[in-house]
Amino acid sequence: MSEPLLVCTDLDRTLLPNGKQAESPGARQAFARLAAHEGVSLTYVSGRHLALVEKAITNYVLPHPDYVIADVGTSLYEFSDDCWRRRCDWDEQFSPDWGNMDHASIRLLFADIIDLQLQEATKQSRYKLSFYVPMYTDKHALLPVMRQRLQQHQVNASLIWSIDEPAGIALLDVVPASATKFHAVEFLMHSQGVAPEHMVFAGDSGNDLPVLTSGLQAVLVANATEEVREEALQLARSRGVAERLYLARGGFMGMNGNYSAGIVEGVVHFLPHTGAWIETGSDR
Repeated sequence: MSEPLLVCTDLDRTLLPNGKQAESPGARQAFARLAAHEGVSLTYVSGRHLALVEKAITNYVLPHPDYVIADVGTSLYEFSDDCWRRRCDWDEQFSPDWGNMDHASIRLLFADIIDLQLQEATKQSRYKLSFYVPMYTDKHALLPVMRQRLQQHQVNASLIWSIDEPAGIALLDVVPASATKFHAVEFLMHSQGVAPEHMVFAGDSGNDLPVLTSGLQAVLVANATEEVREEALQLARSRGVAERLYLARGGFMGMNGNYSAGIVEGVVHFLPHTGAWIETGSDR
């Protein structure tokens, strides 16, 4: 048997067809055939917490994953013995980034910034501080101010900006610098002994950019916004990894490249032998 394939995918507006664009009929079924192959290990990588990931699995009839990277990379779960187990070894990798500060004290650093609206309690976690931001906000002015305050308090953090297109609002996550989606995917690969050529990541938004432009094999689904597409291409080119970023455009199995159609299209681009798994569910 060939080396196992690790498929890592974002959920909202990547695997989940909850954006404005249409989903191709049969696309999720094609993705399910890929996920069902004995040579595939499946990971969902999401800004959602674990309970909301499980809700999406039920509501959208998704294949059950082997791993979940939740809270924008700040938690990792492995499914074992019919239950989810948090990987505490991952927490240990990045927890020092926040130094002596906790969630509440970091939030107070930004209490005077009117444009930052705290997201619901269900969207917060120990190592993820999440805000809504109006679309008119100049992120190029806002983010340096936030970074300076974090540095003054010896907090080593990443600011992850993305757009919730259907809701018409920006999302901003403050997470430990070592705990982005990219770092979590990289940690999982290393811990499971997966080589880069046997991993494919799929995403659609700003919080996926660290992985999409990392040099790992990555797919940007066709329904991504033009802004994300341009930024991903620019970053990938500047880092010399453009050949490792695939922009889904449709055509595979007559599908449009949106959502799960884009995921399977990208997987086949990097690993052509998987086409048979997707089209017929066979090994040939």
